[in-house]
Amino acid sequence: MLNGTRIVEIEGLGPGPFAAMHLADLGADVIVIHRKDGAVTPGMPERSILDRGKRSIALDLKSPEDVRTARDLIATADGLVEGFRPGVMERLGLGPEDCHAVNPRLVYGRMTGWGQHGPMAERAGHDLNYLGLSGAAWYASDAGQPPFPPPTMLGDIGGGALYLVTGMLAAILKARETGRGTVVDAAIYDGSAHMMNLLMALRQAGAMPEDRGTGLLDGPHWSRSYRTADGGHMTVQCLEPKFYAAFLDRLGLSDDPDFADQFDRTRWPALTARLAELFAGRTRAEWERHFAGSDACVAPVLSPDEAQAHAMNAARRTWHQGESGLQAAPAPRFQGDGAWSPPPIPARGAHDAEIRADLERAARPGGPPPR
Repeated sequence: MLNGTRIVEIEGLGPGPFAAMHLADLGADVIVIHRKDGAVTPGMPERSILDRGKRSIALDLKSPEDVRTARDLIATADGLVEGFRPGVMERLGLGPEDCHAVNPRLVYGRMTGWGQHGPMAERAGHDLNYLGLSGAAWYASDAGQPPFPPPTMLGDIGGGALYLVTGMLAAILKARETGRGTVVDAAIYDGSAHMMNLLMALRQAGAMPEDRGTGLLDGPHWSRSYRTADGGHMTVQCLEPKFYAAFLDRLGLSDDPDFADQFDRTRWPALTARLAELFAGRTRAEWERHFAGSDACVAPVLSPDEAQAHAMNAARRTWHQGESGLQAAPAPRFQGDGAWSPPPIPARGAHDAEIRADLERAARPGGPPPR
């Protein structure tokens, strides 16, 4: 879908590389400027899945010559992705004003935790910090337990990378219409708060009180996970009455008066205890077979490796095991998409000669655009 769109990525951490990977998955020509010293981010592999499908050039952005090369490359791009603290790119001579001077239509994507301005803009932070302050971590636990959302999923990816991608795609459309780019200020703090608006609508209706573990989605016996006999877990979330009825039917509880009023909050703790005892009596595989084919809204909790081996994955080919390890296919999918397999992950600087040759050809009088 993004064939013909070029994105330049300045090597960074977490959500920035994920956003650029997502754009590459959608067909963009993503050129990542890796650090010339070859240093790898702690905890990440030499060749990261987040670099799949990209091209790589290694530059030292403290070198004036390499900064000129970066500017030449940015002059050919539709968008740029960077994830430094505010002011760092400006000090390198690659801030928005510098880049718009050579490419007025550039969409300059900035990925941070706290945003480009405000009292926290200069402070360090990580996923859980942004979620805590934005309010997005509030419901991320059972009652009485410390909130702990799934690592990176809600903040770095949901509230960060995906909001950056959305903003950049919207701005690229506008730039193609007007010839003028803009700066996209994607802050995890903002995005994760924005993701709360569905819960805020439920809160507005009285369905999600501030007291954790008492709301429509985090309090009932029919909206939680239960431990099974083998130490596994099954998820249950049969919100609509017809699905709740299917759930009770499968458990032989349709005529049990204790379960008759699905929305009686006073009964939820006791019914949760009853279901916990019931689920503890069988293994996860037994429960999965028991609920197979029903609309009871019950599913097992699988590890990524188990998800890769599941029949659902055999049908949709969402998880792939390749040379670089287990990884998920691009999403969403588009009509006419063919079979997908993991694209190569470049070595750092693998495309230096190719990219520089393109830039040299483009610099010649009458030279072709460096695509």
